Amino acid sequence: QMGAVLERTAHSVNIKERLDFSCAVFDAEGGLVANAPHMPVHLGSMSASVRAALEAHPDLGPKDAVALNAPYNGGTHLPDVTVIQPVHAPTGERIFFVATRGHHADIGGIAPGSMPAFSSRIEEEGVLLDAIKVLDNGVFRTEALRSVLTCGPYPARNPDQNIADLKAQLAACARGAQTLNALVQAESLELVQAYMGHVQDNAEAAVRRVIGALSDGEAEMRLEDGAAIKVAIRTDRARGAAEIDFTGTSAQLASNFNAPSAVARAAVLYVLRCLVDDQIPLNEGCLTPIHLILPEKTLLSPKPPAAVVAGNVETSQLVVDALFAAAGRLAASQGTMNNLTFGDDHRQYYETQCGGAGAGLDARGHVFAGAAAVHTHMTNSRLTDPEVLELRYPVRVRAHAVRRGSGGAGQAPGGDGAVRRLEFLEPLTVSLLSGRRSVAPPGLKGGGDGAPGRQVLIHGDGAAEPLPACFTREVAAGDVLEIQTPGGGGYGAPGAGQEKT
Repeated sequence: QMGAVLERTAHSVNIKERLDFSCAVFDAEGGLVANAPHMPVHLGSMSASVRAALEAHPDLGPKDAVALNAPYNGGTHLPDVTVIQPVHAPTGERIFFVATRGHHADIGGIAPGSMPAFSSRIEEEGVLLDAIKVLDNGVFRTEALRSVLTCGPYPARNPDQNIADLKAQLAACARGAQTLNALVQAESLELVQAYMGHVQDNAEAAVRRVIGALSDGEAEMRLEDGAAIKVAIRTDRARGAAEIDFTGTSAQLASNFNAPSAVARAAVLYVLRCLVDDQIPLNEGCLTPIHLILPEKTLLSPKPPAAVVAGNVETSQLVVDALFAAAGRLAASQGTMNNLTFGDDHRQYYETQCGGAGAGLDARGHVFAGAAAVHTHMTNSRLTDPEVLELRYPVRVRAHAVRRGSGGAGQAPGGDGAVRRLEFLEPLTVSLLSGRRSVAPPGLKGGGDGAPGRQVLIHGDGAAEPLPACFTREVAAGDVLEIQTPGGGGYGAPGAGQEKT
């Protein structure tokens, strides 16, 4: 219900059409209880935002709400703005939290769309909202918020749109609070709190069963610049517990591919939920049996003022691939979100693009092929309808198709990537933030690698210019950008005997 309200009331295409948002319910301590099937990279990291808001405002009242995007204080990257609101009982006791996180189309920074390809410091990526009150005793703080959005060296380009989307996020939180209060009135606070505990306890038990069936393993995934994400899974089957250790991961980077620790935590939570064969909501209980080791000053636990905008969207995908490979269950998927932004001082647009999913082994021991041209793992957004995109922006969708033959070969083949071709009708600034261009998505257990991605700018005179994985360019009217997204890795040696499902 929260998600439906947010979709209907948001202003930006990014939230209203692409559904790049998440909604969730938390217990009184900020632990994730349940969520809608929105964005995994949001949901596993939102608990940190709730706790950061509570630490900054311990007396948060029933008519107060906080906005936060600070990557080093509960956030992930600056475009993702979380609105947190407490839910109080009639007695005045704070009993729950509701929160919404939306990817804002622009929050400032050195490039329109706030997804710069080459930021090196956090302030180059946009405006920082460090647990600021947006609702104070029922009054929306418009001028205070506008002051924050328009200050600093790289202010937000469209603060009116930011404010409109924040109001939509507040409307979604209000719906969540109303519905929880109605539930408490109908069933009693004691019963609702008991069931919130039950769902977390059930998730913990389900993960412990999964751990009992896992073997120890380790894996490594490489970024385009050669940096490595290393992970080892060590299980204690007797206790149903596991240690997930990222020791050996490369040091903090000068680029923006650093991922705050909340992102790595979200990836671990997502993978554990995927491995559980039971129908359970993604929640805090999944992590109870896990001892997570994230050495400091690595690219998965950076220190300020490191840039982080790609960590949430790119590095998170590689963390997931590494975890699934260490578990021996899934070949690499495309490993990128193919983040495309374009715009100017007046209009900004952002989209993530689909690609190939990796092939793998399910809980019953059956291999399965990877899906073609889907959003994989940490992204789960919809692509803007061509009619809406072409109505709101000076672009034309020339093609969007499956990239045939780009999935890795194997006993079960990887999924194919996609081909997307956009023509720009006016001069614009265009940026791409992507990966898996020089490093192919690896197969597993003898499966073949997926094809790496590539992109080319076709100028009005027909000249084709290959472009790197990350770029920012000024394009002219008539230029066409073609992006070929990576395929997924295959599972098992080609010709192996078992039938895939």
